[in-house]
Amino acid sequence: MVCSLAMGTSYTPALPPQTTFVRHDGSMTVTESVLTIAVGDVGVSAAYARPEQPFATLVVAHGAGAGMEHPFLRGFTHALNGEGAATLRFNFPYREAGRKFPDRPPTAIAAWQAAMDEAARQGAENGDGGPVWAAGKSFGGRMASMAVAEGMAAAGLIYLGYPLHPPGKPEKIRDEHLYGLSLPMLFLQGSRDTFATPELLEGVVNRIGQSAVLEWIDGGDHSFAIAGKKRSAEDIGASLAGTVADFMRTRG
Repeated sequence: MVCSLAMGTSYTPALPPQTTFVRHDGSMTVTESVLTIAVGDVGVSAAYARPEQPFATLVVAHGAGAGMEHPFLRGFTHALNGEGAATLRFNFPYREAGRKFPDRPPTAIAAWQAAMDEAARQGAENGDGGPVWAAGKSFGGRMASMAVAEGMAAAGLIYLGYPLHPPGKPEKIRDEHLYGLSLPMLFLQGSRDTFATPELLEGVVNRIGQSAVLEWIDGGDHSFAIAGKKRSAEDIGASLAGTVADFMRTRG
């Protein structure tokens, strides 16, 4: 099944697996496929989007409170396709099952590995030789870093709001596993994000060393919304794509 979608138009996640769309983003044609990825004995939804001759692939995981169809992630991945990168976004098993509480790390890490394997398979089928990166919003990014710490291969990590500690509890810092990672890492963080006290996050990034870069979004909260600046979640996500694409090109 093939149909055309205008930029910004979404589709229902209830579509059957392997349905393929051709999305026209201005002068660029992007092929997008709805997939099902096996994670153990369950299947999770995923969407793989590929512009012509992508320079890299970015696998993107959602945060704890929203799935892969959240407008922020759609806007981010669609804009990244426009920058020349293929993307694969996916659901964690708990979200696929309709549960509210996130998966424990072993399950989330297994989902990450399955998604990275699928991205590599899609790239091989299309003859793409570019690197495969991992990215995540909040919980999704932290689980990506834990997966890499346990041996998952990735060209680099992109954190879209790293949840360094619970809001108001800076003593409960989640950083220990980061110091063993040597791959390129980009931390995109709102300066008003209550999940990361600025001094603490700057200290963590400095301790990691030259492989890690921290980019502050001035005035941004954990969702990168800025007080007094009215933007849709889709537009907010899209606004981050250029910085991410530049980092991937220079560090890939």
